[in-house]
Amino acid sequence: MAASPAPIPLTAPDLSGKELRYVAEAVAARHLAGDGDFTKRCHAWLERETGAARALLTHSCTAALEMAALLLDIMPGDEVIMPSYTFVSTANAFVLRGGVPVFVDIRRDTLNLDERLIEAAITPRTRAIAVVHYAGIACEMDAIMAAAARHGLAVVEDAAQGLLATYRGQALGSIGALGALSFHETKNVVSGEGGALLVNDASLAHRAEILREKGTDRSRFLRGETDKYTWQDIGSSFLPSEIVAAFLLAQLEEARAITERRVRLWRMYDELLAPLEASGALSRPGVPAECTPNGHIYYVMLASDRGRQAVIDHLAAAGVRSAFHYVPLHDSPAGQRFGRAVGDLPVTAEASRQLLRLPLHAGLADTDLGRIAALLREALD
Repeated sequence: MAASPAPIPLTAPDLSGKELRYVAEAVAARHLAGDGDFTKRCHAWLERETGAARALLTHSCTAALEMAALLLDIMPGDEVIMPSYTFVSTANAFVLRGGVPVFVDIRRDTLNLDERLIEAAITPRTRAIAVVHYAGIACEMDAIMAAAARHGLAVVEDAAQGLLATYRGQALGSIGALGALSFHETKNVVSGEGGALLVNDASLAHRAEILREKGTDRSRFLRGETDKYTWQDIGSSFLPSEIVAAFLLAQLEEARAITERRVRLWRMYDELLAPLEASGALSRPGVPAECTPNGHIYYVMLASDRGRQAVIDHLAAAGVRSAFHYVPLHDSPAGQRFGRAVGDLPVTAEASRQLLRLPLHAGLADTDLGRIAALLREALD
């Protein structure tokens, strides 16, 4: 009897081989708290690769977003425009400061915030626009930055999924005043948990260091710029440990190779599934010409929402894990309590019912993608 094909997970980390060696070096150096040599090397890599004025590692992307809300001095009643089709951290970061998420619909082609709807959502209480680069494909940043400039608003980029993706050649997370990256184990480059705040408005860099260090000027003290450090501002403990930074550095050093492997698989999916799009069974992700994606997620939008669970079950029976994604925030109990939607958000509703994520990670062989495409055709016949 022929053996069954090995199960295919939805995601899996791509290890470089140096992770454990770097962690061992961090342990041997006996500097296990944050902001040691490995953290500094991660900061330097991120600043070099993104062009950010300052990069600061955090213990999660959620923490980076919370720092962004603090840096923007979000106060109770201040409104922040954002998509509803996103992870809860995008909204929670601002709600924790008393902010009000104002949910706007997304584009059908990219599932990103629809830039054409932003200005209608602006009120006298609007303070910021939080964009989410879904699946590592950029929002229409020229239009968004222009709208923000016209109305005096800050732009925060939730680039959790966007490391090494670009918009007109500029790194995602480096375009707005502030950007947030994720290194969660489901991302392209991982540290288990972890994130980074990209500070692109240089005037915010000094305060960002203080907020990250529990409201103290400890970073200046460690650089020898002051003979002691004291409580200067509000803040919290946003640093990851040096062990996390050591693991992350091994990943960052291989980040371009990891991204190239994922992009190749993403493109292969796109070719294999073109006939299903031509038949009307599904639609593939849209990638505007000005965007260079990073192969983070490959998803399809099924033509009907009635059969998605049957497709998931059909793939699962063959050992292939697939999944839907977000439940819209504006439909959630907390979203209705803390925020408000502008209009009915029909594209958001479609995505929540019809989107299907397919496995994408470096452990996939070309034959795996062929098998997944064949199973998807079977399920949709």
